[in-house]
Amino acid sequence: MLSPKKVKYRKHQKGKMRGFAYRGSNLDFGEYGLKALECGYISSKQIEASRVAMTRFVKRGGKVWVRIFPDKPITKKPAETRMGKGKGNPEEWVSVIKPGRMLFEMEGVTREVAQEALELAAYKLPMKSKFVVREEF
Repeated sequence: MLSPKKVKYRKHQKGKMRGFAYRGSNLDFGEYGLKALECGYISSKQIEASRVAMTRFVKRGGKVWVRIFPDKPITKKPAETRMGKGKGNPEEWVSVIKPGRMLFEMEGVTREVAQEALELAAYKLPMKSKFVVREEF
């Protein structure tokens, strides 16, 4: 699973997921991409499951870029614990996603193969996303 090697603070505050992603919203590396249409969290397990689904479908052909990294810790309190006594311990790492964010990119395969592979990846994610293609002028 993906996780940061070192962080400045162990526990983050929740924060708000308002607005749109302006950075990381273009196809910068590959020919095809998967773009988020909703906001939410994507965990490191979901990122890995999507990546595996894509690479298995293209039979390790082409090249895949994962454009998101889980750098926010999510804390959880143990089950059957009374309220209070501070914040829980970090349990998992997530990536904060805003609408418009490019999640994955791919090149080196045909359009049909890329579309099917990215749709398989989208099934593993907890939000709506769409397949995008680079426009060449």
